[in-house]
Amino acid sequence: MTSAARYTLDDPPFSGRTGRGVRVAVVDSGVAAGHPHVGAVTEAIAIGGDGPSDDVADRLGHGTAIAAAIREKAPDVELLSVRIFHRTLATDNDALSAGIAQAVALGARLINLSLGTANPAHEGRLHDAVAAATQAGALVVSAFESNGVRWIPGSFNDVIGVVADWEEEREAMTITASPSGSSLGVLVRASAYPRPIPGVPREKNLSGVSFAVANATGFLARLFEGRSAETPLDLVRSLMVHG
Repeated sequence: MTSAARYTLDDPPFSGRTGRGVRVAVVDSGVAAGHPHVGAVTEAIAIGGDGPSDDVADRLGHGTAIAAAIREKAPDVELLSVRIFHRTLATDNDALSAGIAQAVALGARLINLSLGTANPAHEGRLHDAVAAATQAGALVVSAFESNGVRWIPGSFNDVIGVVADWEEEREAMTITASPSGSSLGVLVRASAYPRPIPGVPREKNLSGVSFAVANATGFLARLFEGRSAETPLDLVRSLMVHG
């Protein structure tokens, strides 16, 4: 095994794949189905103070942008939208834990969490939610660290933690040994930029670790295509040996 391996979309095992048949849950502010960069949303649900809701509209745009970044790299994934952000990009521990559980209930194999909390009081509940997802065969992808802050649940042992690389090409990512010594043992570095908007300079577009997470999820959706019999852990660990 190597300590780091860099891949592009043209490298095996990603080349020629589109994420077909892989269910990816975007746990965020909702996803605007039919948006030209998103297309169809297979299923959508919202989590509120009173439980699941049919009001799934994305009023903030963040979840739609995240879904678009995933769709660009894996155009044939089955997108699932689980809305936990409503009027602001803030939620509570109950909603986030419920969102992860709903993603599992909808059959997600990848759960994109372009978010995180630094509050250790949330650790126990989120750890249980992630453990249940892992047991069900789903893999959570979330922010590991930004601006010197270590995030939960992205720093958990059984989560794919992602850090933003401001110099990396959007069609590439690097997988390295995790500094946390986690059981998963890997950390992903991916571009902090989403797909470009025509006529808008890159520095004026949204950017940050949220989009690094989405870019990593898009890569992993390609990896998982047609490989439902293999565990997510084994698939991701296989990337540590380039080629």
